[in-house]
Amino acid sequence: MNLNVKSDSKQAKVLAALQVADKGLTAKQIEARFGGNATATVSDLRFKGYPIYANQHKDGSGRTKTFFRLSTPSRKVIAAGYRALANA
Repeated sequence: MNLNVKSDSKQAKVLAALQVADKGLTAKQIEARFGGNATATVSDLRFKGYPIYANQHKDGSGRTKTFFRLSTPSRKVIAAGYRALANA
């Protein structure tokens, strides 16, 4: 499994955009800027070890939007990863 992201790839561009976006980016924003399937790109980055979280927000009209953001993993997430590796 390759954990690196090539510097000129779509994944690298999405990762760079998530690093500078304070509130995160929606799937629609990612697809408009970089094309392709945003959910698949985020999933690939997660499998490469990047802690990308999906936060949901309801607007005044009751519509729910999901924002992807890059953050620091919690201790629980890291502990779960170590437990999974120990049981493998």
